[in-house]
Amino acid sequence: MNLNWIDWGIVLALFLLMVGMVFLSKSLLKSVTDFLATGRTGGRYVISMFHGTAALGAITIVGALEQNFAAGFNSRWWEMMTTIILVGMSVTGWVVYRYRQTRAMTMAQFFEMRYSRGFRIFAGFMAFGSGIVNMIIFPSVTARFFIHFCGIPEIGQIGPYSGTFILIAGLMVAIPLFFTLTGGHIAVMFTDFVQGVFVNFVFVGIVIFLVLQVDWSQIGEAVNQAPENASLVNPFKATEVQDFNIWFFFIGMFGLVYTKLAWQGNSSVSVAAKSAHEAKMADVLTNWRLIPQWGLFLVVVPIIAYTVLNHVDFSSVAAAVNGSMTDVGSEVLKSQLRVPMVLNQLLPIGMKGAFVAIMLAASITSHNIYIHSFGSIFIQDCVLPLRKKPFEPKEHMKYLRYSIFGVGVTIFILSILFQQSEKVFLFMAVSASIFVGGSGAAIIGGLYWKRGTKAAAWSAMISGALISGFGIIINSVVDDFPINGQWFWLIAMVTAGTVFVLVSIFGPRQVHNMDKLLHRGKYRVEGETGGDDKPLRGWKVLGPSKEFTKGDKIIYIATYGWAAAWTVVFIIGTIYNMTTDVSDEVWLNFWRIYTWIYLITAIIVTIWFTIGGVKDLREMITALRTNLRDHSDSGFVEKS
Repeated sequence: MNLNWIDWGIVLALFLLMVGMVFLSKSLLKSVTDFLATGRTGGRYVISMFHGTAALGAITIVGALEQNFAAGFNSRWWEMMTTIILVGMSVTGWVVYRYRQTRAMTMAQFFEMRYSRGFRIFAGFMAFGSGIVNMIIFPSVTARFFIHFCGIPEIGQIGPYSGTFILIAGLMVAIPLFFTLTGGHIAVMFTDFVQGVFVNFVFVGIVIFLVLQVDWSQIGEAVNQAPENASLVNPFKATEVQDFNIWFFFIGMFGLVYTKLAWQGNSSVSVAAKSAHEAKMADVLTNWRLIPQWGLFLVVVPIIAYTVLNHVDFSSVAAAVNGSMTDVGSEVLKSQLRVPMVLNQLLPIGMKGAFVAIMLAASITSHNIYIHSFGSIFIQDCVLPLRKKPFEPKEHMKYLRYSIFGVGVTIFILSILFQQSEKVFLFMAVSASIFVGGSGAAIIGGLYWKRGTKAAAWSAMISGALISGFGIIINSVVDDFPINGQWFWLIAMVTAGTVFVLVSIFGPRQVHNMDKLLHRGKYRVEGETGGDDKPLRGWKVLGPSKEFTKGDKIIYIATYGWAAAWTVVFIIGTIYNMTTDVSDEVWLNFWRIYTWIYLITAIIVTIWFTIGGVKDLREMITALRTNLRDHSDSGFVEKS
């Protein structure tokens, strides 16, 4: 074992805290809406924490460390362009605001409201199937991390499979199943909040420790060993970086806009907000919430790991890391474990346990969210629309639990059998695009274009799924196929979007009642949509609406300022590098300044969101204890 009793004590303490939150959630669970959407009681900080933890499972941490070990700091340079995109989507409420106005429980329920019941059922099965395929690597990747990082010994073989691997993969599914079946979506949100607070403190602490252990001069000497045109610090000399080059990030930027809310693994995030305005503000706050994770830890740590493995001063550590992975297997699996095993060698007692606690919490919360989402989708969007009347509340909850249990068992079995051949993020991109490749067009067209048609939605969904399915198959059977998962994702999105527009224009004409869909005007639900029944247009969408408080406006200004500052840095830096040969030493100094700016900001964000989140959590618990339940709010759509 690589951990001592202090480390295991930290892991156990966080786990018991999460268990306590689960039993608290059980006492508050009183309706189907509670089980599916926490009774629509989420405040902005808790929802924002939920956004962050939904995007930060143990598999995501492993995948991001793998990506940035290959791409280096360059990933953050190109992702600076996404800052203004993310902020623009947040402050306009892109997709999030209108989707919450529909009051749909799931995206496929929205599809029934906007298109047809048949399309809802089809989309429900597509989302469910895509989710199962996407999840099959979750338990296996997570299990390998814990086995090798913690040094868990082999307990024997079960046929051709490792007994330890099967046991740990089983626990990675069984624990989240227990949490979700006990407290439903309330347990998911409560445990995600605990993980969200803890992960920020630990991530900041680990980065501080590591930058004090590894000098920037050592980082500079190590990264200078990178091959020509595969620089880890100069994004303009990184054309030969495999898989995670500039095109990977450009495709990701396009996907941010096109697939907003399309991926159903965290579909319950926005519907759990107490109002459309709170959902919008949570989306704005998420730009800050992710700084300690995606802007700091997941960028800086891989660079330090690269330094340790390639600098002579750390040769003994590098030898220990390489020796610990001799029995891992394929290079694909080794690439997933390389950075975590460097942390295993560098982190002291206590901090190592805190990192394992993070990974356990991240594994539980990501499995919670995904198992809950796809189990709910099967009942809500594949079974419920086939019925002539809604379930009785107790019967509804029973079938939701059966479905969630079935999802957990399925992904456990498939994770043991499936042999992963692509890097984590590439596989996740193409498997998710089975659904999001076509659904992005149906969502955007359905929310923003009254002339988007049912035939167009069907055509977009089918074309996106066929392209993505072909991508998975061809990359599984052909080694080193020149089009990877990220490129198939782009092809699926562009094709589906084009098909949706063309079929809507040239196919059968339809005009939808958008006021009824979005509960505006005479269809308004009191207390839900605020004072703005008519949608803002033009530049007004970038400013505050009547719902904004003084504090909301301050958050908007700060968010705009942060995005604008980094956008200016990106524009000036890009122009300068296209006209001047900038040395790696200059770039290294830039990244050092970047690291300290993000570190200081991460400390502020961690304290800010902890205070705001605790306040929101208390208000949520109070609301769940006192609110009257509307048992008709179950996701069933009456035929008109």
